[in-house]
Parts: sequence; C-alpha cells; structure tokens
Amino acid sequence: MGNLLCCVKVDQSTVAIKERFGKFEEVLEPGCHCLPWFLGSQLAGHMSLRLQQLDVKCETKTKDNVFVNVVASIQYRALGDKASDAFYKLSNTRSQIQAYVFDVIRASVPKLNLDDAFEQKTEIAKAVEDELEKAMSAYGFEIVQTLIVDIEPDAQVKRAMNEINAAARLRLAATEKAEAEKILQIKRAEGEAESKYLAGLGIARQRQAIVDGLRDSVLGFSENVPGTTAKDVMDMVLVTQYFDTMKEIGAASKSSAVFIPHGPGAIRDVASQIRDGLIQASARQ
Repeated sequence: MGNLLCCVKVDQSTVAIKERFGKFEEVLEPGCHCLPWFLGSQLAGHMSLRLQQLDVKCETKTKDNVFVNVVASIQYRALGDKASDAFYKLSNTRSQIQAYVFDVIRASVPKLNLDDAFEQKTEIAKAVEDELEKAMSAYGFEIVQTLIVDIEPDAQVKRAMNEINAAARLRLAATEKAEAEKILQIKRAEGEAESKYLAGLGIARQRQAIVDGLRDSVLGFSENVPGTTAKDVMDMVLVTQYFDTMKEIGAASKSSAVFIPHGPGAIRDVASQIRDGLIQASARQ
C-alpha cells in the first residue's frame, strides 16, 4: 500500500539508501518519506546504525614457540553521515574487519613470550583498535572498542603451566613451614633458658635461706644452752640432716640416690672436712 502511495517508512536507528535510476541520491533518516517510483526513485537498501559486535578467533605463535588462540571482540557501528560510504564501498564488512584483526594480532603476538602476551592484552587490543580505526573510518564505520577477551594456549601447555605454578606454591609453603618451625624452636629454647635461669635463682635463694637458718640455729642454741660451742651445734645439725636424708631415701621405693658413706660415724669426717675448708678459706683471706 505504501509503494502505491509512494511512501516509505524508515525505522529508528536505521537509515535507507535512496537511488534514482540506479544512481545514489540521498540517505533517508528515520521517519516517513515520499518515494515517487514512477520518477525512477527507489530504495537500494537499509543500514543499521546500532552497535554491532564481531568475535574473531585467531591462531598464532608466541616468541617462545607456543601456539595460542587469541579471541578478539570488536564493537563497531556505521556512521550516519557516512552511510553511503558504508553501504557502497564494502560488500562484506565483517570479513574486512576480521582480516585486519588477523593481520595485527599475527604481527604483535609473535614479538612476545607467552607470559608477556597475557600481561600485555591491553596493548594488543589497543594496536588492533588503532589499525581498525584508521582503516574502517574511510568506509564509514566507527570502531567503538576492541577487547582481547581470551588467550588460550594448547592444553598440554596449560597443564605444564599449572604444574609449574603448583610446584612454586609448594616450595613457598615448605619455606614458610620451615621458617615457622625455626621460630618455634627459637621460642622453645628461649623459654627453656628463661626457665633454667629462674630455677637457678630459686635454688640460690633456697641455699641462702638454708645458710641463714643454720646460722640463726647455731647462734640461738649457743645462747640458750651454756657451755656449747658452734662446733657442737654444727655436728648436731649435720647428724640431723644425715638421718633426714636417709629417711627420704628409704621412703622412696624407686629412688636411684646412693649415699656413700652410709654409716653415722661418717658425719664426724664430713664435719671435719667442712671445718677444715672454712679454716683454710679464713687463712687465705
């Protein structure tokens, strides 16, 4: 019905190419237009101005001789003011874009090692976008954005990379474990040293208290019992200590202590040795 009335409709985000007797005349914007077909006017076709996306998968080789599949995503659209160039100058837009993507990727990736290719995805995408923008602008297309969405090496290469990564992590874990054990041993040794130091202080204080107690006992006994000397008191204390020690040894069924000599008369020898030691020490002073 529209053709009979010489009217045509152009949808939103779309332009139409008008020809007259086979020659381009103008670009029709969205809306209703008069198209007098009896005067030789006709529509050559429509072109969408919407954003389009093309995914390109390209196989190439890195500098370290690893074959990879690089997947690039190209987002592009036709320019309304250059719709005639986009309509007439290119017969297959997607094939043209794909050819440029192949050319740039196969020129860029072989200069990089595999690890560098993963790290420089943005630089590769920028190189593809610059080349496409320069080439496709002459045909009435705008390159909105270019993304390198995936770099996929061979399955065996990926497995080898995972094994290398796993080995590195295991080595790091072993190092950390050894360091932790080292710290524990150091702290344990510091604790034992501190414990022995405190135990030594306790023994020293215990012996000091014993000496003080013996001195007070000797002085008190000499004052309360007339006619006794310090020697008599010391002999009595040593005998008392001797029998207390023998009592403790006999009370323990599994005691490994051996008291030699074990006769009571040996106390006299022990006392003599103590007195002789004190006398010699006093003489040297």
